[in-house]
Amino acid sequence: MIIDTHCHLDDTRYEDDLDEVIAHARTSGVEKFIIPGADPSTLERAVQIAENDASVYFAVGVHPYDAQNYDRAFLEPFTAHPKCVAIGECGLDYFRLPEGKEAIAAEKKYQKEVFVDQILWAKELKKPLIVHIREASTDALELLESYAGEEGGVLHCYNADESLLKLAKRNFYYGIGGVLTFKNARKLINVYPKIPQEKLIIETDAPYLTPHPHRGERNEPAYCTFVADKMSELSGVSREQIETLTTQNAQRLFGI
Repeated sequence: MIIDTHCHLDDTRYEDDLDEVIAHARTSGVEKFIIPGADPSTLERAVQIAENDASVYFAVGVHPYDAQNYDRAFLEPFTAHPKCVAIGECGLDYFRLPEGKEAIAAEKKYQKEVFVDQILWAKELKKPLIVHIREASTDALELLESYAGEEGGVLHCYNADESLLKLAKRNFYYGIGGVLTFKNARKLINVYPKIPQEKLIIETDAPYLTPHPHRGERNEPAYCTFVADKMSELSGVSREQIETLTTQNAQRLFGI
């Protein structure tokens, strides 16, 4: 069994064929799914999907691109739901910043404030974090080391920054997805063997980051199999061992 620990099944691109997408995943051996909370406007849809399917879980949080929409009062009631397994997708993303020194500083400051609040919230609730980091490793590492609780979390779409490997000792896991199969993924491929195997989990980030050989198409949870195959190749262990290992890791982290 494989668990897709990060798939946006609440995305509008699945509105017309979600049942078929989940069925396709199951025939491929992907049997459980976690919808990260990235956009508050689709959170109710995520809850509905989880309530209608025993194999689907969700998280509650706000992506750094939507930090201006962060409203903990609105989000809090959803965390009491029995299918809520984490806080996030939250974090820092400096890839798209406004122009001008003052505007950049203000954006970074606000992202940090929203991220810290979600870190502390997860700590209060004793839930793991789903963390998004893009071009912001130094600041993200500082905040996680300063504020994260013992529940840890996962570095979603791990960006291959070796400085973040020290978080393994803080109970953080490393989400490995389609990027590992890309031809230009040399940095991640080189760092991959340094990740403790007991801290590896599989994700797709569907509908984004579709793995080879389906790049250019809509991603879906069934494509976890291509990630597992590449992990098997790089780890020098069987595909079955990768499935067992990553499933156990995901179950341990998210309590599912």
